[in-house]
Amino acid sequence: MDRDKILLTPGPLTTTLRTKLAMLKDWGSWDADFNAVTARVRSSLLAILHGADSHVVVPLQGSGTFSVEAAVATLVPHDGHVLVLDNGAYCKRAARLSTLMGRKVSSLTFDEAQPVDAALLESHLQKDRSVTHVVLIHCETGAGVLNPLQAVAAVCERLGVGLMVDAMSSFAALEIDARTTRFDALIAASGKCLEGVPGMGFVFIRKEVLAACEGRSQSLAMDLYDQYAYMEKTGQWRFTPPTHVVVALAEAIAQFEEEGGQAARLERYTRNCQTLVAGMRALGFKPFLDPAVQAPIIVTFHAPDLPGYDFKTFYAAVRARGFLLYPGKLTQIETFRVGCIGAIGPNEITQAVHAIELALRPGQPASRS
Repeated sequence: MDRDKILLTPGPLTTTLRTKLAMLKDWGSWDADFNAVTARVRSSLLAILHGADSHVVVPLQGSGTFSVEAAVATLVPHDGHVLVLDNGAYCKRAARLSTLMGRKVSSLTFDEAQPVDAALLESHLQKDRSVTHVVLIHCETGAGVLNPLQAVAAVCERLGVGLMVDAMSSFAALEIDARTTRFDALIAASGKCLEGVPGMGFVFIRKEVLAACEGRSQSLAMDLYDQYAYMEKTGQWRFTPPTHVVVALAEAIAQFEEEGGQAARLERYTRNCQTLVAGMRALGFKPFLDPAVQAPIIVTFHAPDLPGYDFKTFYAAVRARGFLLYPGKLTQIETFRVGCIGAIGPNEITQAVHAIELALRPGQPASRS
């Protein structure tokens, strides 16, 4: 098989040739041309969120988790109390990193097959007035469930609690409008629904809370206030930026805009998801989630009830046919996950389903990769 393998994961993703080609040039990290690319990317990101009037955006080197950790360290006071709404693996990661940042952390736990409940959150916050910040994973890709951002934001605003949103797997695909949804911070990354390459996160911070963040972070490299202040003053990154990642993201955003923006990307991902679920059901696979709570980002399937089934063997057989799946993230039952995002459409999803069908047939040869 001559083409690159198609990544059916929640990031890194399959990217376009245009995005790949953008990385073939070297850039000086302090050069005016590169600074202009950084400025353009920041402006475009704020436009996607409709956040230019209410928020700033601070890019940061590293994976999305780097930016989640940086946001907690920068926004939450040392005597603050973080409440994590927990219905999956990435929620638990947010709780762990907040604890490692030295903040008081508690969790409100929900079933991993169900979205978090804003009414239960409100009841909890009314009982425990020590909570200063709530952390919500918008799309919990451990199972693929979509959590109710608007309802949670309304509760936090009503009770005067800060809201930090991990929108890693939803930003630029699912609608998020800073004009109608109040949050103190929202975190996403380059290698997700914008279809760039991994290596850069970014945090939207509400202007009203920004000034209080000065000097709060215990980290030099991950201090978002310092990163913002330096960037505003000089147009430059404080430390060596991921130059190729930034220019690839600029090219990916241009294609995002050409496609029709968030609404068009959601429409394509929704068609991908529908094609995937229908094709997999025809093969006898059962999705883990109820369709009402399934985000069109990644779908968790129950493992097939076949003698001798082993995910590693199954993965290798699908990989040999040109597609990379994702292991399950659930602890109680055996599952695997298939992503719907990236520079792919229903045709590639149909091909992936066919590859899965062939992988389950003993004796079917695979094309050489």
